[in-house]
Amino acid sequence: MTTSATEAAPAAAPDAEDPTPVLSGIWADLLDLGDRPVDPATTFLRLGGDSVLAVRMAALVRKRLGVVLALSDVGVESTIGQLSDLVRRRSAAGSTARALPVELRRRADPEAPFPLLPLQQGYFVGQQDGWELSYDSAHFYGDVGLTDVDGDEAEDALNDALRRLAEHQPMLRARVTADGDQHVLPLDAPGAVPVPTVYDLRDADADTAGDTLERVRAEMSATGPDPTRGPGLDIRLSLLPDGAARLHTSMSLLVFDGWSATLLNRELLALSADWNAVLAPLDMDFGDYVASVAGLPGTEAWDADRAWWWERLDALPEPPALPLVRDPREVRATTMGTRETRLTADRWATLRDRCAAHDVTPSTAMFTAFAVVLARWTGHRRMLLNSLQLNRLPVHPDVHRVVGACASTMLLPAELAEGATFAELAATAQRRFGEHAAHNLITGVEVSRELGRRRGTHRPVAPVVFQSTLGMDAAVGAAHPESAGPLGEVDFGDFHHQLRTPQVALEVRFYELRSEMAIVFSLVDELFEAEQVEAAFTDLVELIGTLADGEGWDRVVELPAATGPTGDGLLLGRYGDGDAVVAEGPLSTPLEEAVAELWEELLDVPVLDRSANFFALGGDSLLAVRALARLTKRLGGGVAVRDFLESPTVAGVAAAFAARGAS
Repeated sequence: MTTSATEAAPAAAPDAEDPTPVLSGIWADLLDLGDRPVDPATTFLRLGGDSVLAVRMAALVRKRLGVVLALSDVGVESTIGQLSDLVRRRSAAGSTARALPVELRRRADPEAPFPLLPLQQGYFVGQQDGWELSYDSAHFYGDVGLTDVDGDEAEDALNDALRRLAEHQPMLRARVTADGDQHVLPLDAPGAVPVPTVYDLRDADADTAGDTLERVRAEMSATGPDPTRGPGLDIRLSLLPDGAARLHTSMSLLVFDGWSATLLNRELLALSADWNAVLAPLDMDFGDYVASVAGLPGTEAWDADRAWWWERLDALPEPPALPLVRDPREVRATTMGTRETRLTADRWATLRDRCAAHDVTPSTAMFTAFAVVLARWTGHRRMLLNSLQLNRLPVHPDVHRVVGACASTMLLPAELAEGATFAELAATAQRRFGEHAAHNLITGVEVSRELGRRRGTHRPVAPVVFQSTLGMDAAVGAAHPESAGPLGEVDFGDFHHQLRTPQVALEVRFYELRSEMAIVFSLVDELFEAEQVEAAFTDLVELIGTLADGEGWDRVVELPAATGPTGDGLLLGRYGDGDAVVAEGPLSTPLEEAVAELWEELLDVPVLDRSANFFALGGDSLLAVRALARLTKRLGGGVAVRDFLESPTVAGVAAAFAARGAS
């Protein structure tokens, strides 16, 4: 594979009759097979592939063969033979037979506003305190140790690298408007480029240096960058005695997804290491990606995916009924708690091999292990989980090299059969994941909105999240650089991180770092008994250990008999709020008439009854933010987004404004 500063040269023109040699070359590059021949009957998964690498595969097929495939076409169960047949059929069908129903749309004005994607909208509304478990910033913070730092050159090198990177990746200059649009500032606009803050502690005593580091970590963990007011990236450097340092980074989830964070870190360190490094130019940007996927609604494929999800919504289970000590609506957390451990490089390599031998991806095995632990914790075997997907639609070969918030979510039911071995449970999860991922043109945010409408709730319908970025190094195209020139050597053994994301009670994350696998719980500590959290995390780590050692695969998994929750007390997703009393009848006050008039403008539907519900009329959370901003401008008062969501009827919103003195 190539470094982040270059891109692989296009392969020689393929044989029009047989794409197998080119496809074999793509697999060899992605899976580090070298000159090993690829058996046409061996699956991508058996050779070490996964769903993250499949995104890169689709982009390379388009680049080297000129054939556009959907992500569902490059499933991990595919063989070279099957993929070759598919590419031949698509080539023979001509350019009009597109598996992906949209092509890249380049915007005429790269600095013009463009809309937020669905997951970005969720983060944006969360930052307005719209959801329970919200924060004033949705962001990921991390700091890592550096050694052998040139303290006199490090600041200049970091400044220079940031400016070059902001020129290469426009989203480093992104801003989000109060109305929920995004745009990119010109490179020379004041404040457009993130500027690092440097703390020179080289001559400080140990106590002073330690106190400063703790203060910076606490500040950046609790208060992230806000792209509505400035850059979505905050970078700081603490220079310490004896050539040591710490690099602190905080990234807004409104601007950067997990893929982008991985890419950004690699490119920043590559540019810091070499003043003359030049990144391969990009032929698209994130705004082009958003403009392209905006063409999906109304296409035949999009309509089919929507119908598939809508037919299954009423049968989806509830989220895991985790026992709670507080109602999430009452919690105002500052940061999320963290539990973390790592699987050593040797055991992680062994685990990957065992997963391939059982025809499941490591991510699927980890999803299954998490579901098993949740079942034991909650006492039931059927539950709805939220899976964060690094789902970049292959609209262009450069899509994997673009920084932006492309990620989406996918709702995934976990249904664990009693009396099954772990291998059987994982195989079932693999099939279910493939089936659901094949309908990825509708995002989990959109599915969640509709599910909330049907269940009559504005509360999160899937607040337990699974996230895996296993395989990211291979998908991006290079391992994380460990040498950064004047910034010295990166010590991944000395890494600290903190996540804050709205609507999430508990999130499990799996990622690779220095050839090891990290296992992380990020959770709202205020919701749970600490002993239960520790027991569940220990259970997860021990279960994964049995999979790495081998004996856990063929063992019957101990699971509760119940399919649904049977416990008493306060449980996640089961709050017993009861149905709110809805005022009915014709509009009865000037405030109600003003609210109805604005809703008619925004939603283009008649609003004649005071019980009309904003979301039932076709509104969403982003439109709710816009509606509130306009109502506040017209009426005064100032109602919070959360108050709107609590009672989203004409009468409810009018009453909320009246209570705050609106007229």
